[in-house]
Amino acid sequence: MQIQLFNDPAALAPPSAVRTELPGGGFVLRHPEPLQPYARCIGAWLEHWSVTSPEALFLAERDETGAWRRLTYRDARSQVGRLAQALLDMRLPAGKPLVVLSDNSVHHALLLLAAMHVGRPVCTFSSAYCRLTKDFAKVHGMLDALDPAILFASTPEVYGPAIAQWNGKVPVVFSNGAAQFPGALSVDQLLDVAETPEVLATYHLVRPDDHAKYLLTSGSTGQPKAVINTHRMLTANQQQIAQVWPFLNRHRLVLLEWLPWSHTFGANHNFNMALAHGGALYIDEGRPAPGLIDRTVRNLREVKPNFYFNVPRGFDMLLPYLEQDETFARDFFERLEGVFYAGAALPQSIWERLEGVARRVRERPVWFTSAWGATESSPALSSVYWPIERAGCIGGPLPGVEIKFVPNAGKLELRVRGPNVFPGYRNAPEISAKAFDDEGYYLIGDAGKLVDEAHPEKGIAFDGRVAEDFKLMSGTWVSVGTLRVRAVTALTPYATDVVVTGHDREEVGLLVFPSPAAKDLSVTELNDRLSDALRAMRREGGGSSQSPTRARVLEDAPSADAGEITDKGYINQGAVLRRRANEVIALYSNVPDARTARI
Repeated sequence: MQIQLFNDPAALAPPSAVRTELPGGGFVLRHPEPLQPYARCIGAWLEHWSVTSPEALFLAERDETGAWRRLTYRDARSQVGRLAQALLDMRLPAGKPLVVLSDNSVHHALLLLAAMHVGRPVCTFSSAYCRLTKDFAKVHGMLDALDPAILFASTPEVYGPAIAQWNGKVPVVFSNGAAQFPGALSVDQLLDVAETPEVLATYHLVRPDDHAKYLLTSGSTGQPKAVINTHRMLTANQQQIAQVWPFLNRHRLVLLEWLPWSHTFGANHNFNMALAHGGALYIDEGRPAPGLIDRTVRNLREVKPNFYFNVPRGFDMLLPYLEQDETFARDFFERLEGVFYAGAALPQSIWERLEGVARRVRERPVWFTSAWGATESSPALSSVYWPIERAGCIGGPLPGVEIKFVPNAGKLELRVRGPNVFPGYRNAPEISAKAFDDEGYYLIGDAGKLVDEAHPEKGIAFDGRVAEDFKLMSGTWVSVGTLRVRAVTALTPYATDVVVTGHDREEVGLLVFPSPAAKDLSVTELNDRLSDALRAMRREGGGSSQSPTRARVLEDAPSADAGEITDKGYINQGAVLRRRANEVIALYSNVPDARTARI
């Protein structure tokens, strides 16, 4: 059934927010509608849809021949039951998680669901920890901290070395090639058991506040922290979203997803949204990277999702295909009703290009939407559930969420409370205690302001990270969040992202992560284009704090392993500046350098 968001007054909730003033100039924003009842645990969704829509498609992935391997809700529940039985039969130590080291796959999904079905917490690591390095100290440190009961990975060829060099001794399960790793089990072996009544009996014992999963923070400094996600957090968050997106309860989602399940956006927001509402999720083996984006394009042609979630970088890499191939553009927008951008503010230039393609190939509008949240809030705290004309708005609070605005260094610091907010970090009581204020609000570290002071229902504008802003030597504050968005837009199409520099210096500068378009130019041409963009920013005004005088092109992409990308998908300013301190020195050097543009 076609979703028609703008022709159906019941598809989206009306914008609504209540403001309560606080002593000292702050205030609390909340949604007036109370949160409605939500599922007891993750497993309740699978139990429900396996009975009410047993033949509906749930999961699909490419097999070795390139064909789609599809799994219905009935089939998924059957396999989850058998895998859960196998886990119970192992009599694994209580409280210890199932840890996954691999990328997204059907086996990955089924094992996660099986573990959570019988009260076993799960944790998925970024596959880069094993794939992109031969130094496994980081992954071994995380394994030591988590103390898993069992490990799962796709193949021993890729993940075997990291597992073999770890000192821990736990059962290991592979999707394929288990015979190549001494003592390992295969998923097929785990599936070769019959489910007994013990599975359902154990499922009924799972409580809302039991740990469902641990998600790792980016670890920009030191070892990543394990964020506790309870069943209550995850199921409440889907109910919160459904109350402002009521179409979810009436229309079946069809999603194509590459976003990793090691990250809260891919795992908790998107995967859980499909499962909670009986939707179909196609696993995209492509991603926004050279050599892989073509796979995503192929999959989009075939699947034609009705809702599409991505990070700004993903849309940026898709745009050349959409703009140059009218057939693909029509395929992509044929039944697409919603475009959801997350991870960072979408540059307005990308927004306008996407809108331009959509207008060219269809008559009805496409809804652009976003949300705001964190790994610690499972993830959504606010949502844009009304039409907006440009990027920057992060929406209004979801039902059951309270957002406190606290004056801090000239900005309004955001603090949050609600049933979707975490209880703390695993085995870290001191760090957990420091993460909340004395009223129980989580100190998320972001800043925000109302789009319209007189109308709080028009939503919140993201205003950067509280700790990222800095002063120039003149004493002028630089609003990093505001400047970053302006700079990325001004440097389009040559920058995928930027890092703002200038702390205790006289001038603002930029470290630039170049786009494919930038790499097509000579060094001299690129330097000229960046200089022109900097001059244009100066002409726009805003003073020294919003007018970079120099920009330096970086030679490699931001590293998630090094903490240069946050859990929310933002560029981690602090981590980049620490890791690339020599680039900052070169940026402000008086010695001419071809990679540095100046005005």
